[in-house]
Amino acid sequence: MRAIFVSDIHGSKDHYDKLFRITESESPDALFFGGDLLPNFYASDTGEFINGFFEPSLVKLKSALGKAYPMIVLILGNDDPRATEHYFIDLEEKGLIFYANEKKTEYAGLSLFGYSYVPPTPFLLKDWEKYDISRYVPHDSVSPEEGIRTFDVAPNLVKYITISDDLKKLTEDEESLRNSIFLFHSPPCDTALDLIDGKDINGKPVLKHIGSIAIRKFIEKRQPLVTMHGHIHESSELSGSWCEKIGSTYCFSGACEGSRLAVVRFDTEHLEDSTRELI
Repeated sequence: MRAIFVSDIHGSKDHYDKLFRITESESPDALFFGGDLLPNFYASDTGEFINGFFEPSLVKLKSALGKAYPMIVLILGNDDPRATEHYFIDLEEKGLIFYANEKKTEYAGLSLFGYSYVPPTPFLLKDWEKYDISRYVPHDSVSPEEGIRTFDVAPNLVKYITISDDLKKLTEDEESLRNSIFLFHSPPCDTALDLIDGKDINGKPVLKHIGSIAIRKFIEKRQPLVTMHGHIHESSELSGSWCEKIGSTYCFSGACEGSRLAVVRFDTEHLEDSTRELI
């Protein structure tokens, strides 16, 4: 399977236009979106963006490619309000995308899974945040039990269900994940994909790993073929790498770097030849 992966476009029409031109030109088998797709919901009409720009762009791409239209797999990210989820479910019903959060599908002999949630952040929108492996909250972050939500969730689920719990439930019927691909928003912890410029408890500048421990442990234990991640824009610049192997699993970051769209290209038959282009 030849695939293109991008993440964290944050509603940039220029980035989307570039991406769809590349997709039309290269005609990959699959196109993956790793979350944080929409413009800032505090300042924008996200519904108008989806209905007035994103959906028409997909329709145009499908018209141009016909039977070569790629399998488009999509999740939302922590900056995307969950109140917009119904738009993407509608796009799936129209045959334009596969909305993958906490779901599985089969394509080209591979199992595809998606998962949107990230560990606690300093940001106030909590629709796609959960405790990671315990109810620990970093000193500079806001608990998932606080902040704001655009979608009602039972308080006991927010308080007690972790990312670790979700991943176990999502894959509990899977004997092997060696022929599987996972689309995550959060990167795994302690990798080249989850570094930020932060501060310690004394306010001293320090590089920090802020990815998911649960996702890291899951990859180590279950060893899927490929995992894709976003969320942390600056990590590849700080670490010098957008790709890391955990055991035999290839882990890619597709988060935009600065003002540049990051386009990851990979072929599941030749993962060692995967590339990232900044545009």
